[in-house]
Amino acid sequence: MYPKQIAQDTAKVLQSYLTYQAVRTIINQLRETNPSQSIWLSHYSDSAKIQDGEAYLDGLMTENKELLLRILTVREEIAQQVLDFLPEMVRTGISQANVEHRRKLLERLTQSQSSNSTPHPENTNAESDLDTDDSSNQTNFDT
Repeated sequence: MYPKQIAQDTAKVLQSYLTYQAVRTIINQLRETNPSQSIWLSHYSDSAKIQDGEAYLDGLMTENKELLLRILTVREEIAQQVLDFLPEMVRTGISQANVEHRRKLLERLTQSQSSNSTPHPENTNAESDLDTDDSSNQTNFDT
């Protein structure tokens, strides 16, 4: 695992996403103040590759410098508002999601093992065998 490379890739994706959000914000603002420019920017964004925010902005530079500057300003404002909260939100979100996925996996494994170990009529201790299986399953997942 290469944490520095992962961080750089994540930053690039986040930067492109903030560009996308800035463009959406400006399109919504322009709908009220300048509908024709809103339509133009919306069409331009549909045809340009907005997934790569920097390439999108480079292309927009030749088309409309005023909108480019506006997007840069809005993107920076969004970044300042969001990025302070992001590290803790991501850590908490991943932690909570992991707990939920592990819980679902444990339920699924427990259900499939319970259905696979149906008691035979000649087994008089069927309930105690199931209790033993469940406790051994829980021990395996605690490690």
